[in-house]
Amino acid sequence: MSKQTRTARKTVKDIAAAKGGTPLVCLTAYDAPTAALLDPHCDLLLVGDSVGMVVHGLPSTVGVTMEMMILHGQAVMRGSEQAFVVVDMPFGSYETNADQAFLNAARIMKETGCQAVKIESGAYAATQIAHLVERGVPVMGHVGLRPQAVNVDGGFRAKGRSQAERDLVLKEAHAAERAGAFAIVVEGVAEDLAAEITREVSCPTIGIGASAACDGQILVTPDLLGVFEWTPKFVRRYADLGPAISEAAAAYAADVRGRSFPGKAETYSIAKPDSKGLRKPEP
Repeated sequence: MSKQTRTARKTVKDIAAAKGGTPLVCLTAYDAPTAALLDPHCDLLLVGDSVGMVVHGLPSTVGVTMEMMILHGQAVMRGSEQAFVVVDMPFGSYETNADQAFLNAARIMKETGCQAVKIESGAYAATQIAHLVERGVPVMGHVGLRPQAVNVDGGFRAKGRSQAERDLVLKEAHAAERAGAFAIVVEGVAEDLAAEITREVSCPTIGIGASAACDGQILVTPDLLGVFEWTPKFVRRYADLGPAISEAAAAYAADVRGRSFPGKAETYSIAKPDSKGLRKPEP
């Protein structure tokens, strides 16, 4: 029997055990270099289907494919070492029935090596979550604002403004918990609803636009870094990389057009012979 490879990665039990303790630090990641930079600071990295919007320029997450999620999931797994990695199941990959959900979830886990998948909750979600968990697939739920439902909702709008909506979000959270979700993303809801969900479910809640009442927080990393000119109300910009990238590109363009780049420091020279006639490359 071959030896089991030991891993320092956080496990589903580590994430579940964070309930009511130190808040979980979570961010999205879509490529290996970014994952490597985020990894030391995060408990969980989510390969979100937000990749469709922030990397591929799509108008919503609806156009994201399984192939896209797997490609980016593989990159994040290569770049990270200790964070728990979750990959979003894209729109259309799990809603039809539980068997469809399992086959696609199994493919994602096999081809990326990730530790779990995430699905957005709906009337079908509890059945799918239970089916996956029973077959060895850890599942993170997602309630409140559901980006994949943007066409039904008529845009990205906060949830829980009416009593009926509040009741539905709470019901979906309880259903996800009972089905075996190890954690639940709570997106775009008022603080009191986020607090109520967090109190009533036994698994950790991870907020995005849901206040500090949750057991953890997640943001879309390009939003946090200030890559885009506009960010949602619930985002705090910890950097302003958009203008910095633009300024760097402008400076490079000016140097190229002015023939000051590349200069001597960036240019290779022909090797010169030494006293014995041997050629050695210049530094």
